[in-house]
Parts: sequence; structure tokens; C-alpha cells
Amino acid sequence: MQTLLWTLIIIATLGAASYFRMKLMNATIAVAVAMLLGSIFGPVGGIAWLVFLIIAIPLNVESLRKKYLTAPILDTYKKIMPEMSSTERDAIDAGTVWWDGEIFSGNPNWQALHSIPQARLTAEEREFLDGPVAQVCEMVSDWDITHKDTDLTPEVWQFLKDNKFFAMIIKKQYGGLEFSAYAQSRVLQKLSGVSAVLSTTVGVPNSLGPGELLQHYGTKEQQDHYLPRLATGEEIPCFALTGPEAGSDAGSLPDSGIVCKGEWEGKEVIGLRLTFDKRYITLAPVATVIGLAFKMYDPEGLVGDKKDIGITCALLPRDTKGMEIGNRHFPLNVPFQNGPIRGNDIFVPLDYIIGGVEMAGQGWRMLVECLSVGRCITLPSASAGGAKSIALATGAYARIRRQFKMPVGKMEGVEEMLASIGGNAYLMDAVTSLTTKAVDLGEKPSVISAICKYHLTEKMRQLVNDAMDVHGGKGVMLGPNNYLGRGYQGAPIAITVEGANILTRNMMIYGQGAMRSHPFVLKELYAASNEDKEQGLNEFDDAVFGHIGFAISNTFRSIWFSFTGARLAGAPFDDETAGYYRSLQRYSSNLALLSDVSMAVLGGELKRRERISARLGDVLSHIYLASAVLKRYDDQGRLKEDLPLVHWAMQDTLFKLETALIELFENFPSAVLGVMLKGIIMPFGRSYRRPSDKVEHKIAAILQSHNPSRTRLGEGQHFGGQDCLMGDLEQTLKDVLASEPVFDKVCKAAKERYPFTGLDVIAQKGLELGVITEQEAELLTRTEAGRLRTINVDDFDPKELIANTQATKPKRRTTKSSEAA
Repeated sequence: MQTLLWTLIIIATLGAASYFRMKLMNATIAVAVAMLLGSIFGPVGGIAWLVFLIIAIPLNVESLRKKYLTAPILDTYKKIMPEMSSTERDAIDAGTVWWDGEIFSGNPNWQALHSIPQARLTAEEREFLDGPVAQVCEMVSDWDITHKDTDLTPEVWQFLKDNKFFAMIIKKQYGGLEFSAYAQSRVLQKLSGVSAVLSTTVGVPNSLGPGELLQHYGTKEQQDHYLPRLATGEEIPCFALTGPEAGSDAGSLPDSGIVCKGEWEGKEVIGLRLTFDKRYITLAPVATVIGLAFKMYDPEGLVGDKKDIGITCALLPRDTKGMEIGNRHFPLNVPFQNGPIRGNDIFVPLDYIIGGVEMAGQGWRMLVECLSVGRCITLPSASAGGAKSIALATGAYARIRRQFKMPVGKMEGVEEMLASIGGNAYLMDAVTSLTTKAVDLGEKPSVISAICKYHLTEKMRQLVNDAMDVHGGKGVMLGPNNYLGRGYQGAPIAITVEGANILTRNMMIYGQGAMRSHPFVLKELYAASNEDKEQGLNEFDDAVFGHIGFAISNTFRSIWFSFTGARLAGAPFDDETAGYYRSLQRYSSNLALLSDVSMAVLGGELKRRERISARLGDVLSHIYLASAVLKRYDDQGRLKEDLPLVHWAMQDTLFKLETALIELFENFPSAVLGVMLKGIIMPFGRSYRRPSDKVEHKIAAILQSHNPSRTRLGEGQHFGGQDCLMGDLEQTLKDVLASEPVFDKVCKAAKERYPFTGLDVIAQKGLELGVITEQEAELLTRTEAGRLRTINVDDFDPKELIANTQATKPKRRTTKSSEAA
């Protein structure tokens, strides 16, 4: 019994040293002290000390450790780890590690999170939102854009150019607006609530494209020529990356540029013969300058010794001889300008390369570095903006629309949908605010950008589906008064572009995160590939034994948190959110432990086990999403009335996180190890359930009335005046809420409970009974008109629905191989 007791004491000492992440020597001393006490007061004897010394001496004596432990581990490591391709290395090296590093640390620093300044607009940015952005929102009709014109009007295009909507990222020295990432996000959120075509048209030139690439990598001549013209809208940019044979797999680009001599402007120069076939290129049909990605080859060695130079980016004017451009794709009835670009054996000079010859072969790195920023802004912001507008619109509709003599929003099934819409909208806006602030602080969070792109576009798909369920026929029948239908149709577009979401979830989030954000993995990889063997051994020694200590620490931390429910973990606030902070600290340790176990078991095979990677990525993602929710709640003053939204977002997120863990355990490559991991991490099963009916009822109530929480939820969105669908809906909600006590007064006087319809007739009855004023009667009459506008749907003369066009049927393009077949 005494032997067991002292064994447990020594293990507890080791566990405490690991939990607090003591240095190796300090941890060794702590264990030695425990053993010494065991020798004095207990049964610890010579055999135990012998085992201790056999382990402790090689670990603590650097020369012995490197020779007998590190060197053999390094040799084995080199044999089992697959070699990284140049594109994989560029992707991993691109961007910076930010809060994702804290998540992988196993012990996130919450003070660091809350010390990040709250994202705010400058006076100039606020003026732009309240002025030109609000004006252009009033100028557009989404029905006309999507059904009649399949484009923005010439007046809107000119307004966008005149007010530098395409120049939000361009520096002031070139005539641009030079707005913060947060301001760009707010602009796109506001526009997306009005028209997806409008937000896409503005978003793309301010995201991955020629403007961004020129500012970071262009030559001075290229910057001085193009950037002022892009700022004024004289030039409209697009960027051509994807093609029929290379979508998400940019490394397989078949498009080529062969270095050769040719004639240019009457002179023989060294240039490129370009052959390419691109599709899905946003703004291509109207672009005047085209960014082009291709693989560059130099078979004659005209610019250097390397023949296969790699992915390169060039800038081509629209009038480049031989370039075919102008047709359009038709993306799911959301007809933003999008189309193919082709060229066969086009000759251009070398100075068309962005950054000049010095940047030849650097195209992939350029793209992934810029993409890590652009993906944080454009698609997440458009999704969040649409979510905010839909949340307020659906809440208003649910309060106005009545069935069974009550607002449909009071039905529990509808409350469930409203809660999902409101909770997700709160979370999505929190994520965009936190992430764009990181960009403004100089971060290029490549892992987090993938998280934002995937989860916010997926949540938009869920949210618009829920909204369609609440609206029923109102959402299904397209027409000028339908504010949901095109968003429902267009949701898959955001999910598909910039890397399909299947790829983003299964390969990118954790694939990059495990390498980039883990505190030791990338150091080990680089140390193992170091050509200086001695330096590599030293670096690998630091990394691998740091990693071993890290893994032991997270094992003890995971066990401690699991069996105590993380109740003793620290939290920065002692309020209703404290439990969430403690849980996230627990899951951070769990993620670090599971990552190490998965990499140890699967090695290089992990990146091919996509469903394992996806579930680990889900854990990483949900910790980030939850962190953003807690940050938003704190930034906005920890307002108690917002707690239902916070609770829903946190509980839904943590429930999904635990679902990912359970699925990981149940599908782990080693079933025995899966059971053991579940016993360590979730010995008592789930800690979180789906959000309760009580919480969801509170959110439904928030969305169906005017209150500060609802106002904050929809902050920044465009609601305009009576001619604006959203503005009319908001005014009708106000009128309905104001009319209800007047209506009740008439019913009480008449001693009859009327249905809440025909309010103009109820108004006359109230006047006859002498129980309401003329102003109250006018309110009821106005409310009835608004109520009917809200619930009615459009209908058309059959001839109106026939496309009036003389366009011929598009020809089917075939490749030579298919023609031969």
C-alpha cells in the first residue's frame, strides 16, 4: 500500500511539473525531491533510483542526449516524413501565426485576446459608409439586377468608379482610399445585405487581384502606371487562376509561358509565349487589365540556369493581341460579371511579369500570401452581412405574419429557426470583426482565413435555409418583393469559390494548422531538412525534446481537465462566461494532445487521411469561433441583454466541437487507441448539449421586437426608407408592435376577439366605438397596408417570364481529345 502511495506521489509530482510546463532540469529536480522524500519516509529504494538515473542523465546531459537519443530519432524521422513539395512549402510559409498559435499551445492566453484593440472605423471610413455606400444601396434593385438586366446599371458602375469603391485597398499616394480591413468588411457587409452582385463586384478588386499583387510585389513602373488608374476606375481588374484542369489544385496548372525571343513594338525582345485556358474569372467580361497565373519555362536558358521556373503572375492589358475575352458564365441567377479567358501562343514582353523577372517563379507564394488576407475579408464579410440582414428581416416577418391567430414567430418550431439565425449572425459578425482587426495589426493569418472562409460560408447556407423555412411561400416566389430567393440560390457560389469547402475543411484548415501553428512541428521539419548537419541536429534536439515535453504536458493537462470538468482552470472573468473559457482551455490541450498522437500514429499519412484531418480541423475551428464570440461580448461591454446570443453561439459551437471529438475517437485508425483517447479526453461523455429551448425562446423574442440587442445584431446594415424592402419591413414591424395595444383596445370595447387582419376595418370600428383617436386609426390603416405588402408575393403575366433575347444557343467547347473520341 505504501509503495502504491509513493508511486502515485511521484507520478503526481511529474504531472504537476508537466502541467505547469517546468523546464526539463527543474522537472527532474522536482521528481528527484519526491523520490528523496520517498527514500526517507517510504519504500523508494535502489531499483527506483537506478531507473530514474537511467532516464534523467541522458535527458539532461546535452552531449549524451544528442548522441544516443536525438541522432537516432532524427534518422528515423527523415525516413518516415514525406518530402514537402515547393507549393506545400510556400503554402505553409505564407502568412503568420496568430491566435491559432495560442489555440495549439494547449493554454490560450485570454488576456492577450482581450488586449487586442476593438475594431473601429475612422471618421473617414464612417463617412464613406454613411455616404456613398448608403447611396449606392439606394440606387440598386436586386430584382432588376438579377432578372432584367443581369448586371448593375451603367449609372451604378460609374458611381462605383467615381467614389473609388474599387480602390479601398489602394494606398492614398496612388489616389486610393487605403481603408482598414475592418472598414472593407463593413462596406461589403452593408452591400451584401442589398445585393450579392453589388458586393461581389466591389469585393473582388479589393481582394486577391492585380491591385493587391501590384502593391506588394510590383515594380515601381508597374505601380506608378496601374495603381492610379485602378484607383479612379479607369482600369477594372480581374485575376485568372482557375481553369478546366486546375481548380483548387493550382499546382497542376497546365497554362504555360515559354521564355523566347519575339517581336514587340518593332523590336526583337525576350518575352513569353503564353497559352492558357481560364474559367470562373470574376469581372473578366468587363476587365481592362488581367492578372494571369501560369507555369513559366525557360528551355533555352535566356533568363537563367533554371528551365522549370515555376508558377508566375503577369499583368496583361485587355487589348493584348490574341487574348479571347468577353463571354459570360451565369452563376446560379446571381449574375455578377464572370467568364472565361483564353489565349493561344500569345507573345508578351518579360516586363509584363508582376514584379519583373526577379519575381518569376514566385507566383504561388505571392498568391497564397495575398489570399491569406483576402480570404479573411471578402467571402466571410459578405456572408456575415447577408446573415445580419436576414436575421432582422426574418425576425420582423415572423412577428408580422400570423397563422392560427398568433404571430408565426411564437410557434416553437419557428423559434428554433429564429434562434439558429440570430445566434449564427452574432457569431459570424464576431468572427469578421476579430479577424479583420488581426489583418489591420499586420497579421496574415493563413490558417484562420481558411477557418473563416469555410465556416462562415457554410453558416450562411444553413442560415438562409432556416430563413426560407420561416418564410415559406414568401421566400419561394421570386419577384421584386422577394429578399431571400437570390441569396438562397447563390449560397453555393461562396462555398465553391476560393477553394471548394470540401477541400478547405478536409485538407487546408488542419493541414496548414498542424504544420504552421503547432509550436514544434514546423521547427522539426526545417531542422530535419537543414543541410548543415550539426546545426540541424542542434535545432532538431531543441524541437523534438520540446515537443516531447509539450506532449507529456498536454496529456496530464487533458486528464486533469477531463476528470475535474476543467472547473479549476483559470478564466479571465467570474461571470456567466467563465465556464466557456475553462472549457476552451481544456479543448486546447485536447487538440494539442490529439495532434501529437495523430502525427505519431499516422506520420506523413495524416494528410491523406482527410476525414481525420477534417475532424481535428473542426476542433481547431470551433475553438477559434468561440474565442471570437467571447471577444465580441467583452468588446461590447459585457451587456447582459446579449447573453442569450452569446449562450446560443457558445453552446452550439462547443456541442459541434464535442461531436467532432466523438467522431474522431470512433473512427481513429487504431480502434484501441481511439477508446483510450476517449477515456482520457471525454471519460464522462459530453459536457455540452444543444442550446436549450429557453435560450432559443429569448433569441426569438429579441429578433421580433425593437430592442438594443437586435439593433447591435444588425448594426451597419442598410434599411433605407419605405422604398427599400428592408426599410419597409422594419417600419411595418414598428407599426405592428405599436398597433397591437390599439387593436386590443378595440377588441375589448367590442367584447370580441378579432383576427389581426383587416386592420383598416378595425380602425373604423374603433372610431365608431369612440375608443381610439384619429391618429390611432391612421396607425392601424397604415399597419394593414404594410402587413399586406409583407405577406403578399409577386405574380406576373406569363409573357413577362419569357426571356426576350435573340441570343443563340452557346456552342459546346470540346478538347482535341474529346473530339477524337
